[in-house]
Amino acid sequence: MAETVNVMLLDCWIASLCWNVEMSKRYIPTFQPSNLPTTLLKELIDKFYLDQQRDKEQTRFYITDAGKCPRQIFFKFKNVPRKKMDPRILRIYEKGEYLHRNIFNILYRLKIGVTTEVPIPAQEIVGGRADAILCINNENYVLDIKSINSMVFRNLTEPKEENVYQLQLYLHYFNIKKGILLYIDKDQQNIKEFFVNYDEKLAGTLINDFNELKKRVETNIVPNRIPEYPQNWQCQYCQFQEVCGMTGEGEVSWEKFKEKMG
Repeated sequence: MAETVNVMLLDCWIASLCWNVEMSKRYIPTFQPSNLPTTLLKELIDKFYLDQQRDKEQTRFYITDAGKCPRQIFFKFKNVPRKKMDPRILRIYEKGEYLHRNIFNILYRLKIGVTTEVPIPAQEIVGGRADAILCINNENYVLDIKSINSMVFRNLTEPKEENVYQLQLYLHYFNIKKGILLYIDKDQQNIKEFFVNYDEKLAGTLINDFNELKKRVETNIVPNRIPEYPQNWQCQYCQFQEVCGMTGEGEVSWEKFKEKMG
């Protein structure tokens, strides 16, 4: 009798299992690629970043312009229509801002003397804001934080030239003799730092370059292209690639160029 009951229970269990399998086949939704849109959230997120971009006419130089392509800066002053930046690049910038904030938070928690996001004293043509001014062992430093990708970070054995230029101007305007360039690997979170001493001659040269570019902006003379065009890394991310290509290699009258283009 017990064996008969066990057989009956086994038959019922098998029948139930078969029914569940059959029903699961019947009600499992079919998510085939052809039934889904190619993109949904990505398109919305990219549009958000694209919509945030606003082309604004530049009215003064910024310390972050030091070491950058003069022609690109000229076009910003003239508010030349520019190609919108890739949303991916904007997200990278946003990640860099987050890393800056994280470093600021750590510096405050270390309870060393620190003031963050410090504007330079008012200047006629140059504006800027240092990441931080530190006081360590009774000595002041200007801190400039840079976030870079792993490949660039791995090969970095000395500070990048344009970063040194920018730090030199901060040192000049704050009248501080020492600075720190802090590089953060955005992918692996490793850190490298370089100390930079104030170089009065270099700072003077950079300020003179701004004054020379100011003259070109005021007299409507488009500056020369930068060396190594178009392989220079700045060209790869430039929003003015099209108009720069049409302008030609050397200096040119901005007014004549506009007339030529109609």
